[in-house]
Amino acid sequence: MIGHLHISNYALISSLDLNFGPGMNIITGETGAGKSIILGALGLVMGMRSDSKAVRTGATKAVIEVEFDITGLVEVSTWLDKNIEDNPSGVCIMRREISAKGNSRAFINDTPTTLDQMQTLSSMLLDVHTQHQNLSLSDNRYQLSVIDSVAGTNNVLKQYQEAYQTYRQALDEYARVRDTAERYRADEEYIAYQLEQINELGLVPHEQEDLERERDRAANATTTREHLEATNNSLNTGDGGIIAALTTAIEHLGHLQENYDDASDLASRLMGVRTEINDIADTVADHLAAMTVDTMPLEEIEDRLSKIYSLETRHNVETSDMLIERAKQLQERIDIIHDSNGTLAHLENNAKQAKKQAVIIARQLTKMRTESALKFGETLVELARPLGLSNLRCDILISKSKLTPLGMDQIDFRFAFNKNQPLMSVGKTASGGEISRLILAIKAIVSEYANMPTLIFDEVDTGVSGEIATRMGRMMEKISRHTQIIVITHLPQVASQPGRHFCVYKEDDETSTNTNVKQLTEKERIDEIAKMLGAGAGDNAAHNNAVSLIESNKTA
Repeated sequence: MIGHLHISNYALISSLDLNFGPGMNIITGETGAGKSIILGALGLVMGMRSDSKAVRTGATKAVIEVEFDITGLVEVSTWLDKNIEDNPSGVCIMRREISAKGNSRAFINDTPTTLDQMQTLSSMLLDVHTQHQNLSLSDNRYQLSVIDSVAGTNNVLKQYQEAYQTYRQALDEYARVRDTAERYRADEEYIAYQLEQINELGLVPHEQEDLERERDRAANATTTREHLEATNNSLNTGDGGIIAALTTAIEHLGHLQENYDDASDLASRLMGVRTEINDIADTVADHLAAMTVDTMPLEEIEDRLSKIYSLETRHNVETSDMLIERAKQLQERIDIIHDSNGTLAHLENNAKQAKKQAVIIARQLTKMRTESALKFGETLVELARPLGLSNLRCDILISKSKLTPLGMDQIDFRFAFNKNQPLMSVGKTASGGEISRLILAIKAIVSEYANMPTLIFDEVDTGVSGEIATRMGRMMEKISRHTQIIVITHLPQVASQPGRHFCVYKEDDETSTNTNVKQLTEKERIDEIAKMLGAGAGDNAAHNNAVSLIESNKTA
């Protein structure tokens, strides 16, 4: 429930702090005093779009902050733990800041958040009904949500939605592959032709890279051979080669070992050099031998590369390996066209099985909804008739539809408000006042089943008076015994119900007009209700009537 509401620099409100309590919270005030401003501020916390014009003149930003008591609200706590980092136990604080420049920021427990998250969370905490929302009763989705609340379909609906999601994914995958096959089938001849061209080349991995390297070697083969042969000759040719010269030098040093101390060391060092040069000579000889092996002629290499390059240009790729990959893709398309792997049949079967499972659970939903709809209709008529709808008749039609995220049921509430009037959809047969009373009765029923912490009614009692107004007030009070109610009203019969009473009023100073709200004492409450009854100065009868209203509602 809402524990505390803070508003600053919003519209005509400079600074306002309200402490709401469980049960009934009644808001009254003269027309134009600013009761709707409070509802507008709550709307911003619920994720509605902001308008910089709502920022109080002269202020840099407006702030609206609502503190909720979420003790025992498992669904809310679970959502917070999943989506918000820092969450104090039992409390949720939602804040909206609107700058005069038009920027908007949203916070949940001081964590920056999105308007979508604000809307999602607030939908679990608040249910707001205004006269402008009477059309919601004509909305089949709203009607379905009402029946689901009464039927207690939440767990089954979640199971169904998981099954439905699985079905949709399977169906989408089947459709994707089927449509792809159809698209490829139109180009099958061309795809096969492209594949044949690549396959005819008989490419092997890294072939282009190897051929380009071989081409470069072949192009430089003569020059390379000449230099390698000259190197080989310098190292090995007869007595004039480097190796022969080193051998001679080593032999001379050997003759000096007896009378020249360094001869042995020098000979050893030269022997090391000779060994290294021998290795080099062997390597050069190997390269020369390799060059004498019969390799692919340069002309053949160039021809092969030309064919590869031509196909690469045609397929907009850069290497022969990419052509190999392209061939795999083309083959996959051929396989898809002919369903060579049975993929399409497999996916179609998956979709059928997933649909079958979704239908099984959808039928459970239909059964639960059908059983609850009859009971709901009877209870609704029983509750609504004392609200001035004495001739009300109700019929709830449940017809079969295709599978949707909410099942396979189409709900249609049909009403007749007068004798001999045919049952029709509510928008075609009821006045705004009748719809408001009907929705109040619906909220009374739903509140017994759905765990909605706070219900807000904004002048839903417009167009009624007298005993009917009293009954509407008492119905709200009854709801408030298990759900927090915030009601904005102009009727003394509603305002006199047990609960906290707040009065909205305007006051002027030298430079501005301010909207304020105060919680009334018992005496102030009597005066306010007497004023709503039309009391003038010294009107004791109206004051006595106000006291009587308050007392009678305490014992109702």
